[in-house]
Order: sequence, then C-alpha cells, then structure tokens
Amino acid sequence: MQGSRQRGSGKDPDQRPEISPAFRLTASACVHGPPGLPKGVCYHVGVPPFEPAYLRLLPSGELHARAEAAREHLTACDLCARRCGMNRFEHLGFCRTGPLAWVASFGPHHGEERPLSGRSGSGTVFFSRCNLRCIFCQNHTISQRYAGRTMTAAELAGVFLALQEEGCHNLNLVSPTHVVAAILPALALAAEKGLRLPIVYNTGGYDSPEAIELLDGIVDIYMPDMKYDDAAVSRQLSHAAVYPQANRQTVRAMHRQVGDLVVNSSGLAERGLLVRHLVLPGGLAGTEGVVRFLASEISRGTYLNLMDQYRPAYLARGHPLLKQPLQRQEFQTAAEMARHAGLHRLSGITVP
Repeated sequence: MQGSRQRGSGKDPDQRPEISPAFRLTASACVHGPPGLPKGVCYHVGVPPFEPAYLRLLPSGELHARAEAAREHLTACDLCARRCGMNRFEHLGFCRTGPLAWVASFGPHHGEERPLSGRSGSGTVFFSRCNLRCIFCQNHTISQRYAGRTMTAAELAGVFLALQEEGCHNLNLVSPTHVVAAILPALALAAEKGLRLPIVYNTGGYDSPEAIELLDGIVDIYMPDMKYDDAAVSRQLSHAAVYPQANRQTVRAMHRQVGDLVVNSSGLAERGLLVRHLVLPGGLAGTEGVVRFLASEISRGTYLNLMDQYRPAYLARGHPLLKQPLQRQEFQTAAEMARHAGLHRLSGITVP
C-alpha cells in the first residue's frame, strides 16, 4: 500500500476528496445499483436494499450523541484495553494519536475475505499508528509511523462517501481502535449525506468494553484479530500484558451485538462476526486455545479466517522462533485443530 501526500490547506474541508494515486489502493470496475441509489450495494427484485445499522440511529440524534460521548472519553482515554487515562486533547498516549485520525491510505481493496471484497472491493481506510506494538507487524510502516495525514471529521466523511461512489461493498475501517472518537463524528456526517455502506470494524482485538458499547447498533460487521492465547506471549510480542483476557471479553461482546456472520445471496457479508487468527511459528499464537474458545464460548458457526501468510517482518528477525517463516505442516496442524474443535466456517479451507 502507498502512503499519502499532504494536501493543500486551501481546499474546502467539506469537499469530497478525489481518490488520487497517492492515496489509492487497487481500483476495479464499479457495480451500479438502480438509478438514484448508491453503487456497491446489492439489490434484488422484490427485496428491500440492505440498511446498515447506524442509519437507524440517525433520525433520533443518537448517532451524533454517540460521537460526542466518544470524544468525552478522550479526556481520560479508556477506548482501548490499555486504559492509559491520558487526556488526548493535550497529550499523546501509547497510541501516539491525538483527537484527529491519521489516514495512511484509502481505496477499494480486493485482498480481503471473499464476503468483504466481492467483485468491487472492500472500501478500506487504513489508519496510522496502533495501540499494539507487534514486533512482527507486516504493516509497521503504517502502524508504527505517522503515515499519511490527519483529517477532520468533514474530510474523513468525504473519504467514506468517495469509497461508496467508487462502488465498494462496505466501509472497512482498518486499525480503528485508537481513533473511534474520530470515526464516529465522521460517520454521522457521512450518514446525513447519504452513506449506506455496512461498517466493517477491522481491529487488532485489543479494545475496551466502553468502546464496543459505544459501537453497539453502529457496526454491522466486527472483524477482530485473535492473536494470542497466552498473556506471557502477548506481553513479549505485542507489549499487551492482558491481551487474551481483554480480547476474549471483546469478542464475546461483539458476538452478542451482531451474532454469526450473515452473507446475502450475492455472497456479500451484511452483518455478524468474522474472526482472524494468524498462525505463528512454533505455536506462539496458541491456536488450539483460540479455536476451542470460539467453538465453546462463541459459536461453532463463527466465520474464521485462519491465516497462513506469516513471514518475518519488522523486528521479528531478532526472535528465535519468529525469524523463520511458517512451515506448511504447522498450518495444517492449526487447521486440524480448528476442525477438531468443531468450527466449520473456515475461510478458504474445506471442512469435511
């Protein structure tokens, strides 16, 4: 992915930004809906168009109220599981982010799970910085640096609407945990101007209950990572001492809100939980514990993307186990663990 260049300050902040080569990911042909309705939304004869959850909160003013409540949390921030208590209007906490979001890039993305990417792509917005410090992060040029630029709520709303106009199937917020308070005002503005895309909350999974409660009735599709089963490992590899405990609490809350993943007749996700788990060398991710938790405490119908694309990146070459790629047999063992636990919706894996 590419970073962005600073745009001139003379532009009207309410103007919808053009998706320039500096910000764009891979583009594709758009899918058009009926005249006067947004592109990128599935329409079926005799079936009402899908309505994202947040639109139900717009007429009453609740969506704007949630946005204001999220900003109030910034005065003693508890929007991630670190609960740093920092006043982010005055100082930077662990995430090194103030009240505005840094946007590294945005555009249609065709490399997500099939129910998200579809034919026209998932409308990804990549936020810079992160509330984790994963030593193997493959996106470290974004997560550990100030890539791109800050955006006001009006500018970010323009990005959301531009992705809809591009024909994307959904609005995919990548690494949103530390910028929830910047996202919600933008979402409220965009909804007033016609945004209809389902929201994908694409998170590293180190969220707080307070943040997930704010998002109840707003997010359509939760897509958390479940990185670890062992707190000692999460502390060493991601500087996240309570990751397994906080992550499981988060996933439970997400599933209570949206349930199992619902896919429409066109194969596109509309609502529900989609979990990602990156298999690490040497069993460091604790795959067996993760899949047992999902099967026994969430649902055997959980849609799980068991990922095999680990490669040494960032600081991983200094770790005795992470300095080597994932072996084929290690992934096959992880897939068998998932099957044995009873999970039957494994992305890209045939379950007998």
